[in-house]
Amino acid sequence: MAYQTSGSRRVVVVMFAVALAAVLTAPPAAAARAADSAVAASQGADSAAAERSTDSTESTEAAAGADSAAGRFGRQELHWGDCAGVADAALRCAEVAVPLDYHHPHGRKITIVVSRLPATDPARRRGVLLTTGGGPGGPGVPLPSSLAPMLSPEVRARYDLIGFDMRFVERSTPIGCGQDVEEPGGYWVRTATSGSFPSDTAEARAYARACMRAAGWALPHATTANAARDMDVIRAALGEEKISYLGGSYAGMLGAVYSTLFPRRVDRFVLDSPPNADLVWRAYELARTPAFEAGTAAFAAWTAQRNADYGLGDTAQKVTDAVTGLIRRARTAPIVVGGHAWTSDEVGTLLVVGIYDERSFGLVAAAFAALAAGREPFVPFPLRPLPPAGVPGVPADNHTATNMAYRCGDGPWPRDPRDYLRDIASYSERYPLFGPANANITPCAFWPRIEDEPVRLSANRSPGVLVTAALRDVAVPIANSRAVAARIRGSRMVTIDAHTHAPYPAYGNACLNGAVDAFLTTGTLPAADVAC
Repeated sequence: MAYQTSGSRRVVVVMFAVALAAVLTAPPAAAARAADSAVAASQGADSAAAERSTDSTESTEAAAGADSAAGRFGRQELHWGDCAGVADAALRCAEVAVPLDYHHPHGRKITIVVSRLPATDPARRRGVLLTTGGGPGGPGVPLPSSLAPMLSPEVRARYDLIGFDMRFVERSTPIGCGQDVEEPGGYWVRTATSGSFPSDTAEARAYARACMRAAGWALPHATTANAARDMDVIRAALGEEKISYLGGSYAGMLGAVYSTLFPRRVDRFVLDSPPNADLVWRAYELARTPAFEAGTAAFAAWTAQRNADYGLGDTAQKVTDAVTGLIRRARTAPIVVGGHAWTSDEVGTLLVVGIYDERSFGLVAAAFAALAAGREPFVPFPLRPLPPAGVPGVPADNHTATNMAYRCGDGPWPRDPRDYLRDIASYSERYPLFGPANANITPCAFWPRIEDEPVRLSANRSPGVLVTAALRDVAVPIANSRAVAARIRGSRMVTIDAHTHAPYPAYGNACLNGAVDAFLTTGTLPAADVAC
């Protein structure tokens, strides 16, 4: 989730934001040389094709059904009541019916739960500011309550904050894959080790089959494009001609996709550290592997400078060896401390949390030091997504299942296991810490075919948006945000030189927050990109 607080400090947690996470484990014993797999084809198109795409962008509903889904489903009456699992009595929720399959809108319906926190000054109210969780797989219904105290009074005065759980997440017709527990971080990943590929492949195939058994009816319709179409039904049901939007991480990508499909419905959009939709997800994972390595190096160097505090080593290499040694040890047998058996995946997820935000370096270094000494570590967040309290009917593995469903549904994945073997060899050699995980086979190799076409940002003709990002973002490297800003013509970027992710508003940079607040309140983008 892009916006999360934990105790007295904000920690970027991989719970529900697992598009951000690949679990670190030790490199394989030896990596053979092999050619790299292609990461992405160029998305260039001639101007005539682009104009044809422009003419058809707003009629995307027609590609999802002859009638306008927003027109048909937007006429429904919303009934506002309590929000399941949310303590804030001011936050009210309603159910919005949407078609499961936009190509056949008269068929099965599913439910999207939306939340609303009214604008604080009805006289100055401009409209609605939508938001949802990152991941994909993170809930959005509770977000207005957690965001409201961090937003400026001027922004709060002008907008109803609208959160929603995307289709198949928590309150919105949730799905599972028949597993008893969530994966660490809510993300299915296996690290290739010497000789492990056959068993990794078998496990990936088995997981895909389990998902088909448990949720086969939903999987073909779990795409970011369909989530964007759901957003437009929400817009119409709320009675709004246009929407404003604030989305961090994956939710920023969702906003970019919406603006491509529905450019005339875009008011003021803030996309905070968005992945590049043209690359998701296989090419994106491979492309960000160097950033994971660089993030680990930064964490190790910081910790080595404080060896007197943590005792993990007085050089970056010694710290890295200590951490990877704990992961190897946990792979042999879980590390049992304080009544909990730490698996290698959990220890790896702890490291991923650490490298996402420099402000969490100390917390995570202390946790590794405790594990190394056989003490119970202090970790103020769950390493596996927790079931939402007070929300009945959510499968035990909902966050992992929805994450994989969207990731597998959004873009092409190699079907031939030999492609993964080549990637493992190449990336493990160049990036020995994270290459074996990021390049390994996943259930997406065995996923059912998805009919929905990926949305390419080259077709975007929306008004300019504001893109925010941190220059040393590990989770979503800065090249992604720059690509999104370049694709959406007239957009501007606001960047900070920091090692963090999704900085608005919780990072607290006055320059960045001020630029976003000014755009949301006046509608005027900066005259040029801003480097804070």
